[in-house]
Amino acid sequence: MKKALKILGFTLAVVVFLVVCAAGFVQVRGIPTYEKPQVAALKIQVTPAQLKQGEAIAVSMCADCHLNKQTNSLSGKLLTEIPPEFGSLYAANITQDKEHGIGNWTDAELVALLRTGIGRDGRFRIVMPNFVRMSDEDLHSVIAFLRSDNPMVKPDPTPSHEQEPSLLAKTLVNTVMKPAPMPTAAVLAPPPADQVAYGRYLVVGRYKCYDCHSKDFKSNNDIEPEKSAGYLGGGNKMIGDQHAEIITRNITPDPETGIGDWTEAEFVKAVKYGMAPGGGLRNPMPKFSVMDDAEAKAIFAYLKSVPAIKNATPEDGTGSAVATR
Repeated sequence: MKKALKILGFTLAVVVFLVVCAAGFVQVRGIPTYEKPQVAALKIQVTPAQLKQGEAIAVSMCADCHLNKQTNSLSGKLLTEIPPEFGSLYAANITQDKEHGIGNWTDAELVALLRTGIGRDGRFRIVMPNFVRMSDEDLHSVIAFLRSDNPMVKPDPTPSHEQEPSLLAKTLVNTVMKPAPMPTAAVLAPPPADQVAYGRYLVVGRYKCYDCHSKDFKSNNDIEPEKSAGYLGGGNKMIGDQHAEIITRNITPDPETGIGDWTEAEFVKAVKYGMAPGGGLRNPMPKFSVMDDAEAKAIFAYLKSVPAIKNATPEDGTGSAVATR
């Protein structure tokens, strides 16, 4: 018996030692760097239609994190919606400033960043969503906008704030949270006429609705989004106004805890103007005011086609978030 206890004690000591060593390694290493993704040189040809599309996507997907209201430009800010257990994380300056922004970046380097999350310096941008499933056309439109004369992207010398990740955040980016791979073929969006397929593209490719509306950032699957835990069933914890904890809403077609009892018109109004059947939507849920009705209707058609998850969340007035299938 004494021998067994000694072996158990020795084993536990070894485990503790290894855990301490691993934690020390992660703490010292911090955010990892990677080899720059190989992207063929390209020069994006800008058209008026492309600029219009790029501005619409950027206003919906980039401005929410990068718009600094003090400078009124995409010069970056503290991401207050990130739960404090991840540390203090910041959106970078993505204006055309050559020292502090992306003024010296090539189109290929921007494609690599947007696709994989890896910058020209090899550093992994840990809180920036990767757009590995965004169509080439949409991606190029965003870059065209970033090169435009829009006041939001004019050169702004505000330095990007260094990230201040917690040990948990460092552990995640050294283990389960990795850069996305570069696509090996052209990425095309389905035709809008195929409403459900186009809606899926908008949810997983352009707007990445599943990123916030699935169970947890830590268990999201960017390569196969439908394999994310609690796909679109809500329950992810974020921070809203006055540092209040916000639990993301279930947007599957469950009629009791999701949007199964919503009409198409109610969904369009909620997405574009923040007015849901049960009341106004709260930050950090953005208002997609520049989204056209056809896109919102396509998203609704797709959401009605996904498996329903019964997960009551406070946002829909049905209690605490306890996910069940």
